[in-house]
Amino acid sequence: MKIRKKRHTKDTVLRRSKRRWAPIPCSLMENSLGPFPQHVQQVQSDAAQNYTIFYSISGPGVDKEPLNLFFIHKDTGDIFCTRSIDREQYQEFALYAYATTADGYAPEYPLPLVFRVEDDNDNAPYFENKVTIFSVPENCRSGTSVGKVTAIDLDEPDTLHTRLKYKILQQIPDHPKHFSIHPDTGVITTTSPLLDREQCDRYQLIMEVRDMGGQHFGLFNTGTITISLEDENDNSPFFTETSYLTEVEENRIDVEILRMAVHDLDLPNTPHSKAVYTILQGNENGNFKISTDPNTNEAVLCVVKPLNYEVSRQIILKIGVVNEAQFSNAPNSQAPTMCTTTVTVKVKDRDEGPECHPAVKVIQSKDGLPAGQELLGYKALDPETGSGEGLRYKKIGDEDNWFEINENTGDLRTVKVLDRESKFVKNDQYNISVVATDAGGRSCTGTLVVLLEDNNDHPPQVDKDVTICQHTQDFAVLAPVDPDGPENGPPFQFFLDNSSSRHWTLDTKDGKTAILREKQHLDYNYYNVPIEIRDRHGFAAKHILSVRVCDCTTPSDCKMSSKLRESDVKLANVVLGKWAILAMVLGSALLLCVLFTCFCVTAKKTVKKCFPDDVAQQNLIVSNTEGPGEEVMEANIRLPTQTSNMCDTSMSLGTLGGQGVKTQQSFEMVKGGYPLDSSKGGGHQTLECVTGTGQGGTDTGRYAYTEWHRFTQPRLGEKVYLCGQDEEHKHSEDNIRSYNYEGKGSMAGSVGCCSDRQEEEGLEFLDHLESKFRTLAKTCVKK
Repeated sequence: MKIRKKRHTKDTVLRRSKRRWAPIPCSLMENSLGPFPQHVQQVQSDAAQNYTIFYSISGPGVDKEPLNLFFIHKDTGDIFCTRSIDREQYQEFALYAYATTADGYAPEYPLPLVFRVEDDNDNAPYFENKVTIFSVPENCRSGTSVGKVTAIDLDEPDTLHTRLKYKILQQIPDHPKHFSIHPDTGVITTTSPLLDREQCDRYQLIMEVRDMGGQHFGLFNTGTITISLEDENDNSPFFTETSYLTEVEENRIDVEILRMAVHDLDLPNTPHSKAVYTILQGNENGNFKISTDPNTNEAVLCVVKPLNYEVSRQIILKIGVVNEAQFSNAPNSQAPTMCTTTVTVKVKDRDEGPECHPAVKVIQSKDGLPAGQELLGYKALDPETGSGEGLRYKKIGDEDNWFEINENTGDLRTVKVLDRESKFVKNDQYNISVVATDAGGRSCTGTLVVLLEDNNDHPPQVDKDVTICQHTQDFAVLAPVDPDGPENGPPFQFFLDNSSSRHWTLDTKDGKTAILREKQHLDYNYYNVPIEIRDRHGFAAKHILSVRVCDCTTPSDCKMSSKLRESDVKLANVVLGKWAILAMVLGSALLLCVLFTCFCVTAKKTVKKCFPDDVAQQNLIVSNTEGPGEEVMEANIRLPTQTSNMCDTSMSLGTLGGQGVKTQQSFEMVKGGYPLDSSKGGGHQTLECVTGTGQGGTDTGRYAYTEWHRFTQPRLGEKVYLCGQDEEHKHSEDNIRSYNYEGKGSMAGSVGCCSDRQEEEGLEFLDHLESKFRTLAKTCVKK
């Protein structure tokens, strides 16, 4: 080792051939007896040849817990121990030794020292648990593992000091020996199959554990192990008595008549000892019930069905008992038989009143049986006399009051016609409840069921409201229902009335339904369709179906007004006689005469001067051509609208070729009684609204044809000019269309006659044109 010398400059290099500053193995004996301080080891440094070296140590046992256990002589390097050491508390001490000069220079690195404490067998082994309890089933086989015991030794592991051996010192009770233990593992096993919980349910074992491999000089300790035996169902329950005797009054029910106790050696209040009782014989009629009292484990025998003294005065029952849990056989033993006992039940006689037997009696009757007919009623008996004499009957249940009952005999008499299809009949049965009472007031109740035989007294019925949605189908399915039974019901036959065969067909589908189909597409409306439906025996009924042909997808979507239906129905139901028809014809003729007279009178009157609303928009005028006018896209002639004050309205009128047409004459165009005056100059004309005075004035129903021609000619020329100038031909969309039908019977006559009118002729007929003539007026306006 090379050591640098900073303070002694004259010694430049130190050389040595051997070093002693190195860890030296060292150990201490546990529980050493001294004397103390006890020399442990000496450390020296080669640097002591050149320097004055002082030694010191640090670490556990010096300046750390345990304090002051070790110290070193600073000049010689001897290390001493001041007291004994417990290895179980400190297994070793890791110290550091230091070599320094007087001024603090350290020529050596710190030297690690490890002092190991050698173990001394100073700790005896002991059992891990102070109280150890194991359990094992009774009657288990030999070699069954009971449990494993463990012990702890604080000495050094894997040494002879901790090599343990187990053994059983004593068994309580000690005879016979049932357990053994493995000396090395501590596993306890059974040595006998004769463990019986009923003889001894708990054993205690005094155990010993010893170290040093079980040698006599090893340290040891003892403990107690408790072994409990688990119960098995190896004992059958048995009755405390071999036979029992009890008695009960007849007709008593839900009454306890006997309790029986059993004894079981198995553990109480477990399935191994809880009893289950069974009546093996004597309860063929179900009069008795046996159960277990959960608190006492006793058998409780009860009567649940009345006993009859006249039928049986004594009943002998055989009762057996077992456990809830399945029986467990002990080794080399046979399963025991069920323990049984007998119970003799004596029936005591009592006057119990009449008997209604059977509880339900069925009688048959024909459907539609009229009132006043006799039927056999319900009969009760007195068990004491064996007859029904002296009994009185009363009806307590008759939903629709069909019958009255004979108080002495119980026979029935109908007060209504029996109807199988009544809502009170279920499955062809009508129930009547009857109570029979004896002289002592005791009674019984019975039920009389009247089974009605079906009679074909109802024809097939069908829903008369039918809807056909033409969006989905052109037919409807008819599904009639016959209230009678199946033998008087389908298959049905369907017949369509001849009056409806023109528009409808009716086809039978499967004997239960039919298809009503349109022959051709019908308008949306209500239709009355008479049909006839017969059952399998020909019993028929006629029905008038109200068929609704609707514009819908489903019947619920149909929004057809019910008013239409009501009017159709009323019309269908009205039948007019010959005198009614004659009265209608005469009345119509009289009405025509009155209207004709009124027309002739009013035609002479002056036309009222007002603007009526018409579809021609006030442009219908006298024309000497029968061709239709052009359709007005944008009105070039604007007329005033009617107001309540008859105000004057002027509008600018178009020109032809940019030049106005001047006129010196005034004219009138009658349109609802308003004259049309021409204005002077400027190339414009106005239409003025004037009011008639009624005195000294001209007839406003007149007009001058020449003035009308002058008024319209420039506008027509302007229209033609615009059609020629328009490249898109918007103004030519209303080209002349053929119209070769002028109608018949018009009071105005031919249109051409208007060209021959003179100025004194009126235009009253324009206010009374027929609807056919309005087509011509519509061509003048763009709607």
